[in-house]
Amino acid sequence: MGGGVIPGQEADAVVYSFQAVKNLPTADSGMICFKDGRLDEVVRKIGWLGINKDTYTRATNSGNYKWRYDVEYIGEKAHGNSVIAAIGLVQLKYLDRDNAYRRQIAKWYREGFEGHDEKIRLVKIPSKCESSTHLFQIFVENRDETILKLNANEIYPGVHYADNTEYKMYCYDNGKCPNAAYASDHILSLPMHMFLSYEDVSFIVSRVLEYAVPFKSVEPKTDEA
Repeated sequence: MGGGVIPGQEADAVVYSFQAVKNLPTADSGMICFKDGRLDEVVRKIGWLGINKDTYTRATNSGNYKWRYDVEYIGEKAHGNSVIAAIGLVQLKYLDRDNAYRRQIAKWYREGFEGHDEKIRLVKIPSKCESSTHLFQIFVENRDETILKLNANEIYPGVHYADNTEYKMYCYDNGKCPNAAYASDHILSLPMHMFLSYEDVSFIVSRVLEYAVPFKSVEPKTDEA
């Protein structure tokens, strides 16, 4: 979102991932934020074994014994630890700089694919939105074949993500989500990390353009209000 507005403020709950390959990596952890402070209190308890007082509170509360607490929920040990937090505090110092370089990499990709609409479709970013460019995704007609050929050139893209209707645990009927199905078959996430140089991006672009074939399938249309 533009204008310095943090995304997710319009939602009841917002989840952030700080896994090792994310924009703000802390080895492996995350954060959940709530608009309603009462939900924050509940999740803090659930993430601390369902106990209604954390260790710090019990240790600093002189009016109660450290072992006096209640278990209000069936919880689990799902909180972050001090080492993870320390890594996160350091990573925060570099987040804006790293995001700026990610946007530069994305700009190189877009410039490289410009004028090749017959083979490459970019994932559109809404106007007035500033993406953190955690991923740089494109659509290609022959996605799986392109991946194999890129791998042969030591280029390792990914797929984010397959349509949920392809998984057994979901009960949706195939064909009811044509846009998701199209993306599932055609989307490709190109390398996006801090060690990419302009030369690297240029090489990746050249190989993608070499291996991608002209589109035969028609991208589903989205109904607009």
